[in-house]
Amino acid sequence: MSTTTVSPQTLAINGGSPVREKLLPYGHQSIEESDIRAVVEVLRSDWLTTGPKVGEFEEAFAAKVGAAHAISFTSGTAALHAAAFAAGLKPGDEAITTPLTFAATANCVLYQGATPVFADVSHDTINLDPELAAEKISPRTRVLLPVDYAGHPAAMPQFADLARRHGLIVIEDACHALGAEYQGRRVGSLADMTVFSFHPVKHVTTGEGGMVTTSSPQFAETLRRFRNHGISSDARQRHDAGQWHYEMVLLGFNYRLPDFACALGLEQLKRLDANLARRRKIAATYTAAFRDVPGVIPPAVREEVNPAWHLYPIRLDLPKLTADRAQIFRALRAENIGVNVHYIPVHLHPYYRERFGYRAGEFPAAEDAYARLISLPMFHSMTDGDVADVVEAVHKVVRHFMRRRDG
Repeated sequence: MSTTTVSPQTLAINGGSPVREKLLPYGHQSIEESDIRAVVEVLRSDWLTTGPKVGEFEEAFAAKVGAAHAISFTSGTAALHAAAFAAGLKPGDEAITTPLTFAATANCVLYQGATPVFADVSHDTINLDPELAAEKISPRTRVLLPVDYAGHPAAMPQFADLARRHGLIVIEDACHALGAEYQGRRVGSLADMTVFSFHPVKHVTTGEGGMVTTSSPQFAETLRRFRNHGISSDARQRHDAGQWHYEMVLLGFNYRLPDFACALGLEQLKRLDANLARRRKIAATYTAAFRDVPGVIPPAVREEVNPAWHLYPIRLDLPKLTADRAQIFRALRAENIGVNVHYIPVHLHPYYRERFGYRAGEFPAAEDAYARLISLPMFHSMTDGDVADVVEAVHKVVRHFMRRRDG
């Protein structure tokens, strides 16, 4: 009777043992007992929404990022929509943004009846390239909408300069970048309006939620009204004043973040610095482990930038490998490493192809990055053992698919 020996280096997808027994997700929330107590306290209070925790969270958040005003919303997408409204986008207007982002970035422009105009990304950071964005400015342009991809701040000084020269508004999509810094200043104080997300995989979570920060009292007032049906006062203000009268002054939405979500956000915000430090340590470990691995390109970090590391996106050097991204993705998943891909370029989604006639090849840097990107697990509650498993799995899979030199 013959037996077959399986090498420890045999890929799990080929019948070998996986690096991990249980799947490690690419992102995950971290909830502590203090979070639960804070939420329960609000659930037992008089105010579940439009209560005191909303203002407390907004004030603490504004102070954390160095902004004059912070206005909370039900999601990062709602916050983007509100910022597009406050910027005055309307039918006939254009906003320039990146194709390499989640669809919500461009969709918020469409919500206002305006047109998103894509410009290609820089090869190193895969953030919106300011020079290429400048080429897309037209008499219809009203907004520049850069994205801090993976938590690496966009080139905000260049976008601010473009905005000054052309009379534009800058909305920074910083949904990946809470706590990131550019030239020593925290993201949230660099643009006319900055948008954040509190989805569970982000640095701070409220379950779902978002925030817009701004130094403009006019933008702040419009944002607050927009999230509350366009009404000029909220229920708690009328309650405290002992009056019932209210006026709808603009067409808004119900995008109010409830008090129990804000209570969770307040507790989470206390741990932001620790969460950032942990993510930066994980990123440093990954970069050191993959720096000299043929076939793997770690993410670039520009000088004067301190990323927040929402994602850790490696790019595959495909000419050095015998497999494409899809094969390597499947192999890593088989090792129980929950890799992901961020993102399918927005212009390649069926809706955008059909509505605007986009075709593959129009934004070569973004499309090349997409073909090679894989997001490794990155969240602040990862253990050192989790990180070591990711490193081992990447080495194992990449070695298997390494293109061998003849001779």
